[in-house]
Amino acid sequence: MIGGNPLDRALWEAPGADGAGIEGAHRLAALPFDYQRRLASVLIEGVGGERQILVKGAPETVLARCTGVLPGAQAVLERQFAAGSRVIAVATRPANGRTALSTDDEHDLDLAGFLAFVDRPKADARGALERLTRLDVSVKVITGDNDRVAQKVCADIGLAVAGTLTGSQLDQLDAAQLAAALPETTIFARVSPEQKSRLIKAQRALGSTVGFLGDGVNDAVALHDADVGISVQTATDVAKDAADIVLLGKDLDILATGIVEGRRIFANTIKYVLMGTSSNFGNMFSAAGASLFLNFLPMLPTQILLNNLLYDASEMAIPTDNVDEEQLQRPAHWDTAFIRRFMTFFGPISSIFDFATFGIMIWVFNAHAPLFRSGWFVESLATQSLIIFAIRTRRVPFFHSRPSTPLTIATLTCVTIGVLLPFSPLAHVLGFVALPASFLAALAAMIVLYLVLVELGKRRFYRVRPHGPSITRRHPDREHWIRHRATRWSIPGRPRRPLPADQR
Repeated sequence: MIGGNPLDRALWEAPGADGAGIEGAHRLAALPFDYQRRLASVLIEGVGGERQILVKGAPETVLARCTGVLPGAQAVLERQFAAGSRVIAVATRPANGRTALSTDDEHDLDLAGFLAFVDRPKADARGALERLTRLDVSVKVITGDNDRVAQKVCADIGLAVAGTLTGSQLDQLDAAQLAAALPETTIFARVSPEQKSRLIKAQRALGSTVGFLGDGVNDAVALHDADVGISVQTATDVAKDAADIVLLGKDLDILATGIVEGRRIFANTIKYVLMGTSSNFGNMFSAAGASLFLNFLPMLPTQILLNNLLYDASEMAIPTDNVDEEQLQRPAHWDTAFIRRFMTFFGPISSIFDFATFGIMIWVFNAHAPLFRSGWFVESLATQSLIIFAIRTRRVPFFHSRPSTPLTIATLTCVTIGVLLPFSPLAHVLGFVALPASFLAALAAMIVLYLVLVELGKRRFYRVRPHGPSITRRHPDREHWIRHRATRWSIPGRPRRPLPADQR
């Protein structure tokens, strides 16, 4: 503590049941801290019966209310700010005869001194921020502390500061001006809880997915308004209740790891969706085309169910798959239009080889119904299962992007089972017959040709549309409402918010 006197400690000493603090001082009245005044005051009575008003708060606010300022106080304050210390100013005034306290009493104060708190950044904070930057995550600081303290901390952890805005400056900006200032601002200092909420909503309105990390009561509103509210286990109960995620440790690197894991999961989910939609779309055309010239079912219902069972079993290994580095370096979002384009581009390619199989079975082997069904079953299962190796990456599979071992084993096992079923003891029960060796040779050639054609088509598809799944945030408020609506099923007691009228 720089300056001050023993009675100042009564500000922070919790009173007992009789209102006594320390050294015989009694708290007679108090005004709690709020973000408009940026002050907290108490009226105390000392051992000798003398009464004082003690005020603590933001240094610039307290100093503005002081008439008696110690020489050199401003220089001391500047040095503390430059060192990155969080500073609270303490001031007093006599109050003999007073029994109550009001905001009108927080004037004509005498500066008693400063309380300086130093909370050094963790050693690994710099590395975590660098990792977040590589992941295309823009980090901004929203704090109730002084802007110079925030700038010093950012310099210590290597966070480049593009610009700084204070709470008073924010109040002077309308919505359009704030939207223009957000991309050029890194630090928002001396902001109130309402201003934090305004910043979150303004950033989301620009189409960004916003995560907010906070641990105090004053962060609760912003945590609720963010796309992802993040708190820590040691945070206040209010902050943890408002957050969507509660971290068990205070470590920014956990966030980076979580982002990478989330992108990996999303990328593998998209693989499943692209594989399923394109193959099913192609099979629909194949089945419809076969029904035009066949006088029997191209595949029995039990065979279709078995085909789907084996196919889905192999796809269960997709969550274990490796993800290319470039897919982890930028965010991706659900894009129905992209999935639709992918489905309509690659689905017909699958149908081409289905029809080629039909032609070989009918015109080359004069296939009867069981032989035709056996041939299409094997070809369909092989092509729609092996296609995962091409769909899973934009690179050349196996050479430039290796699938995970579980996915490779599951896929090859599925295809092997499909090929062996017509030769197994279960063939008669399932309606299969043994396939000619020449057909298996032709099938192997078609599969190779199919994978090559898909690889060439993939290059053309991504050359025309270089970006993968992306986002078009048309109704951010609606998306936010849906997410919070859904969380109430897993978080008992989460309050419901009505959907805005213009978004219903």
